[in-house]
Amino acid sequence: MKFVTRIILIGIGPHSKRVYLPAITQLKQKFKVEISLAIDVKSEAKKITHYFEKHDYKIDTLFIDPFTGQFPEALKADLNHFVEVHGINAVIIATEPSVHHAYAEWALSLKLHILMDKPVSTRENAVSELEQANGILTDYQQLLQLYNDFQQEKSTVFSINVQRRYHPGFQYVMERIKEVSAATNCPVTAIHSSHSDGQWRLPSEMVLQDYHSYNKGHGKMSHSGYHIFDIVSQLYDAPGIAEKTPDQMEVISSLILPEGFIKQLNEQDYEANFKADYEQAKVYDDAELMKIFEDYGEIDATVLVRQLKDGVNMANITINLLHNSFSRRSWVIPDADLYKGNGRVKHEYHNIQQGPFQNIQIHSYQAKDKHHHNNKKDYKPGGNNHFDIYIFRNIGMLGGKHPLEIVTMKDLSALHKFDDSKLLTEQAKTAVIAEFLGFIQGDLDKKDLKSNIDSHLNSVKMMSAAYVSHIQQKVNGNPVVKI
Repeated sequence: MKFVTRIILIGIGPHSKRVYLPAITQLKQKFKVEISLAIDVKSEAKKITHYFEKHDYKIDTLFIDPFTGQFPEALKADLNHFVEVHGINAVIIATEPSVHHAYAEWALSLKLHILMDKPVSTRENAVSELEQANGILTDYQQLLQLYNDFQQEKSTVFSINVQRRYHPGFQYVMERIKEVSAATNCPVTAIHSSHSDGQWRLPSEMVLQDYHSYNKGHGKMSHSGYHIFDIVSQLYDAPGIAEKTPDQMEVISSLILPEGFIKQLNEQDYEANFKADYEQAKVYDDAELMKIFEDYGEIDATVLVRQLKDGVNMANITINLLHNSFSRRSWVIPDADLYKGNGRVKHEYHNIQQGPFQNIQIHSYQAKDKHHHNNKKDYKPGGNNHFDIYIFRNIGMLGGKHPLEIVTMKDLSALHKFDDSKLLTEQAKTAVIAEFLGFIQGDLDKKDLKSNIDSHLNSVKMMSAAYVSHIQQKVNGNPVVKI
């Protein structure tokens, strides 16, 4: 008889409501699992209580005062007692990312299994203070050390929820990269990746909204941007050729901040586009915003990563991260759902070169901002599940009949028997949770884990260094960060 996995879910925001709560309910068919306690801040108590009642979630709740920095001692004592009394063995951390580190450090002190949203951590004012930018890497190294310290005594999972590692399209691409590296001994030689969120926020909303915030001194790179740092690292490392593994990384970044955003579209432009309606959303004028926006987090970022071995550059990786991009929003007052609503549309593109032997392109472009209902048509360009893979191969060297193979997500869906009515990204996130529970229940070995914390070093390095590069540029320093 297997034991019950008893979980504390920390953070009941849009991600938990759309992913963790329904996925764990679904996975109860396969695993003995329960959420024993849900935690959020006091200001959300009424909304969360109503949400739980509406969806018939019978889960104990704890509403706390928000904190930054050190974990409050009284809260720690209360949670330690709860863990002991209720036999808690796992936590899911789905909070605002600047408190990821504090909750993870606490959970590690009790040797609990951890599933945590990306990024591993971020810091308030990471875009403006060198100590905070470097602290992103320091946080990771500290958590990894705490994790490793007791693994011989008790083997646990500390998984970071980056669903692209579980996405069948990316898995397919990595297998094709490995095939060519095995045949030719050629590593990945260049990558260009772009991710657009279509998250149009009106200027005053940047001050007032705390979801995917800019007002805490970090932005796109600490939000969905970490997913791209991470999958780029996975794609580059896929060949696994030991003698061609870089020993140094150089990172250069160029960020667009909110002050640049209002240079692109000023208040007169908004008034012209939205007419009299704009007055409902205009809390601050541009002159006020320019003062408020000092040290706000980045909206867009372009990052160049150079991969060096013995001082010689082996590969250039360019990463383009955009919140300010094609959107379906055309209204002034924001929708209640800022996660999968409010006009948000995803465009994603990856171009992976493997010398003269292979080029793989991934194209994933949405045209709709409503993602609750999906069908087989959503595998086409503009659909919610659009994901096409173009594989160009040098068949004269590698064999085969066709220099171009096109694989669609519809092809992979039929192969893997996906649910066409659901977003593929959310099905991948369910796979993340299933792996987490599978390890705890003893069905998986640690070598089977796709996203354990010990595999995130290069992703965190890129993110931390991109902030450092920006800060050094601001003081006319060297923009090249060597790691």
